[in-house]
Amino acid sequence: ILVKADSDKGPSMTIVITGASRGIGATLAAQYKDAGEEVIGTARGAGAVLDVTDPASHTAFAANLQGRPLDLLICNAGVYVDKGDDLDTGFGPDLWAQSFATNVTGVFLTVQSLMPNLRAAKGAKIAIIASQMGSQTRAPGGSYIYRASKAAAINLGRNLAVDLKPEGIAVGIYHPGWVRTDMGSDQGEISVAESAQGLAQRIAALDLARTGAFETWDGRAHPF
Repeated sequence: ILVKADSDKGPSMTIVITGASRGIGATLAAQYKDAGEEVIGTARGAGAVLDVTDPASHTAFAANLQGRPLDLLICNAGVYVDKGDDLDTGFGPDLWAQSFATNVTGVFLTVQSLMPNLRAAKGAKIAIIASQMGSQTRAPGGSYIYRASKAAAINLGRNLAVDLKPEGIAVGIYHPGWVRTDMGSDQGEISVAESAQGLAQRIAALDLARTGAFETWDGRAHPF
């Protein structure tokens, strides 16, 4: 999914957003496009630009970018496959594998495969959409797989921030809020548009002084 910037708005950033076919990813893509940025959104399925669980797909996607500088990478693709599972019969090994392949390994492979593109841009940024459900300060029980995978994603972001800071690449980790989406349910506290707008503001403020921070969509520091 390539969303071209309006031609009369002058120079623009190049942004890659994973999981951009719906929800927060799609709304972020639309907002950045409206702001005049060039957006490359990815999604799974037939003809997908990028399947974050498939190493070969990462190789092909990076090759298609042909070394072009990438100003911002938003790792948004994620799954929540154990919602409603119970301790006695749920949380099968296949669900663990699927969740970590997307929510953790998928994030790492995306960053790793696009490092040449990020390095080619001046002051590139990486945003990892995690969840407060991965915070060690929130443990109400249940959703073991999703919580564990998001905890790992937060830890991954923290360590990437350390390693990439000397290269001038900032990494931000964000809780998008409880959003009214298929994943968040219609009981969510905020709309997709509210979440995406807040996340875009957090990402705009991201710099090397804030790299490695875990923040909420509305700008509050979140405990790890």
